[in-house]
Amino acid sequence: MLDIRWIRDNQEQFDAALAKRGLEPRSAELVALDDARRSHVTKLQEAQQRRNVASKEIGRAKASKDEAAAQALMDEVAEIKSFIQNGEEEERRLNAALEDALCVIPNMPLDGVPVGEDENDNVELHVYGDKPSFDFEPKEHYDLGKDMGQMDFETAAKLSGSRFVLIKGKLARLERALGQFMIDLHTEEHGYTEVSPPLLVRDDALFGTGQLPKFSEDLFKTTTGHWLIPTAEVPLTNMVSEEILDQAALPMRVTALTYCFRSEAGSAGRDVAGMLRQHQFEKCELVSITDEDSSVAELERMRECAENVLKKLGLHYRVVTLCSGDMGFGARKTYDIEVWLPGQNAYREISSCSVCGDFQARRMNARYRVEGEKALKFVHTLNGSGLAVGRCLIAVLENYQNADGSITVPEVLRPYMGGIEVIN
Repeated sequence: MLDIRWIRDNQEQFDAALAKRGLEPRSAELVALDDARRSHVTKLQEAQQRRNVASKEIGRAKASKDEAAAQALMDEVAEIKSFIQNGEEEERRLNAALEDALCVIPNMPLDGVPVGEDENDNVELHVYGDKPSFDFEPKEHYDLGKDMGQMDFETAAKLSGSRFVLIKGKLARLERALGQFMIDLHTEEHGYTEVSPPLLVRDDALFGTGQLPKFSEDLFKTTTGHWLIPTAEVPLTNMVSEEILDQAALPMRVTALTYCFRSEAGSAGRDVAGMLRQHQFEKCELVSITDEDSSVAELERMRECAENVLKKLGLHYRVVTLCSGDMGFGARKTYDIEVWLPGQNAYREISSCSVCGDFQARRMNARYRVEGEKALKFVHTLNGSGLAVGRCLIAVLENYQNADGSITVPEVLRPYMGGIEVIN
């Protein structure tokens, strides 16, 4: 969430930032809501001051036996108390109206983020490795999996409907190996602390990271009022909600390997073949909590950690900087890592790494204390995939396929596979 005081003081800059995201100006509307709130608060404060003064005047009037004046003052105080009681409810309403308007405003892009409308305006940062060459026509992952009898979409559909898959045998072990490899790499080499978080969260957690209220249709809600997490970013980031941290404890880096659940409400008709876009998928998430001066550098570090997974797997990929119109709601800057899929003859996103500044921290009231300073500051938050396990499985299948339909296991995964070198 953005600071209304900053918006008041930087209305042209705020509207220009919205324009970069393809949105209409909102500063006049928001400032008007804040003006109404401020004006009402001023009236309440004046009424409270007058009530206090009148209460003292009642005592003096009674001391001087001026009953008429005392009664008039008591009548005035009664009216003021009624105004204050009703006014406090109005203050809550005005506060809620302002917060409701602010909480659906996206974050402001950092300077230097390319301005554009959609993925076609993203800018390539760099490319790693070369596209693999085959002396046969490479297949897509779902054909490879079906031919081996280890990827079953029909049974999954019978159990759960569309956008689910049942993986079995050595492919199930390969998927598990990928997740274990990622979490080990991030904890043992990249300095992240492993966390096993709840997969069910409350409204406040999803509000804190920005999924609620704007994106409720993309989520699954239980009959108990809990929500299934769309990403481990939600519980990991909310570990610091309502907390005051010492600057010396920052940066805080945590990671989790969890299942994630998304309704994919806005993706009807997209990526229906195979397991590229599922309702349930596994992902290794990276989250960093930093001070305000370190977050931009931390984004570069996080991106490198995510890239390192693909480098060790020997997969060709590229990194793009998302344009202003393609960034997520809470991001100030985002890198997408796109792995090469020879079966599709295309790059596909396998990770997004974003810096959010203090946008989420304001929603969560997550702050830190600088030694020697009285004022508290909001932390900065970052999140990234390190990586999406299912999409990584797709990439391994398509890039390491052989002419006979078997899959060569990348060397780095063989210790997790009991030494298995080829899956067929």
